[in-house]
Amino acid sequence: MRIAVFCGASPGANPFYFAAAEALGRSLAQAGEGVVYGGASVGLMGVMANAALEAGGEVVGVIPRALVDRELAHEGLSELRVVDSMHERKALMAALSDGFVALPGGTGTLEEIFEVWTWAQLGYHSKPCALLNTNGFYDDLIRFLDHAVAEGFTQRRYRDMLVVADDVSAVLSAFRNYVPPPPKWQSQG
Repeated sequence: MRIAVFCGASPGANPFYFAAAEALGRSLAQAGEGVVYGGASVGLMGVMANAALEAGGEVVGVIPRALVDRELAHEGLSELRVVDSMHERKALMAALSDGFVALPGGTGTLEEIFEVWTWAQLGYHSKPCALLNTNGFYDDLIRFLDHAVAEGFTQRRYRDMLVVADDVSAVLSAFRNYVPPPPKWQSQG
């Protein structure tokens, strides 16, 4: 099994995020899970990839050609795939992965996890999606998602399919026990 990890090319302002990226990479490798990620050697991406590699894990990076130099592509991975666009990057990461986890990050991280979560809601895949809520990073986003349910823009069953956990072991446990709801517009019978 391979897990896609979405995270930033920045380390963030809090050392908790660095530690969470290390813990996620190490834990995935120790659990025998391969890692698929954005292919950079910097920021939380590099920290997570290095931790997984140091723990003996398989790490596949997927990076657009235009970002190879700008994002400092990681040269020590199990495999580095260079693609032509961000769209190809996300599609290949999704195809190579059995689940998706977002570490704390910025708009790119949010865009990536929201896209695959939306695909799951629409039935394009039945893979689990998770937010690793390190140090309460996603608390306000979680409140917003609950607000979207209360206001009738998101069904509770789709909100509930997004795993939210404070630690890696809870994410892995939820992934092992994951049962997707029926896709949107399909009978719940």
